[in-house]
Amino acid sequence: MREYFTAEGPKLSYLDFGGPGTPLLALHGHYNEASAFTALAEALAPRWRVMALDQRGHGESDRAPSYERDDYVADMAAFHQHLGLGPVAVLGHSLGGVNAYQFAARYPDRVSGLVVEDIGAVVDCDWRFTLGLPHGAPTRAELVDALGPVAEYLECAFRRTGDAWAYSFDIADTVASQKALNGDHWPEWTSVACPTLLVRGTRSDELSADHAREMIDRHTGTAHLTELSAGHVVHHDAPEQFAAAVTDFLSSVPVRATP
Repeated sequence: MREYFTAEGPKLSYLDFGGPGTPLLALHGHYNEASAFTALAEALAPRWRVMALDQRGHGESDRAPSYERDDYVADMAAFHQHLGLGPVAVLGHSLGGVNAYQFAARYPDRVSGLVVEDIGAVVDCDWRFTLGLPHGAPTRAELVDALGPVAEYLECAFRRTGDAWAYSFDIADTVASQKALNGDHWPEWTSVACPTLLVRGTRSDELSADHAREMIDRHTGTAHLTELSAGHVVHHDAPEQFAAAVTDFLSSVPVRATP
């Protein structure tokens, strides 16, 4: 079920996948939106009820004048408040992973468990890929052809606008967001106190094995590293293994949040 709320500026949208389970809040990465977690939500049901946010500038949420770190974390805080939840488990991929652990660091009383998918405590985005994306195509099939092998990772964000097919994100906005994501986020990573699972794809070009292990070593609470045979988008490349790892981790986290 799709819902909307306003977060001190942009109107934001989210997907509540429903069911009787304990809520799990999910944050997607760049080029994606809440629907990227459809398969994960199905795999985790009925024990877990996934509620996934279309982050600002993505999916059905409004574009925004700013994509700074504080903006994304404030949106997450507003999302949590809108849902009326107590301490809850949070999962984030890439951009969403940084947003998730920064939210956990700044609002420790709201996060009972954290899953971070393939992103580091130091981020160095290269937005040349973003700038090289085709801006659109007359048909969906032509957009898929223009994107080549990466199409399957972006297809959840495909949109038909007028007579052309493009994306639910804006390319210039994405570059602005990637620039703001870059930096050293160790202070917030090391201040996360809740149980944490870090998931890394063994073929990732974003998170190295050494950096992932350093993140576990420097985490001040209980943290575990799981490495799966996948690229950067682990939940897409290894969906069953990813869901199993998340399920195993969450089963050990005392979560009592109810919507």
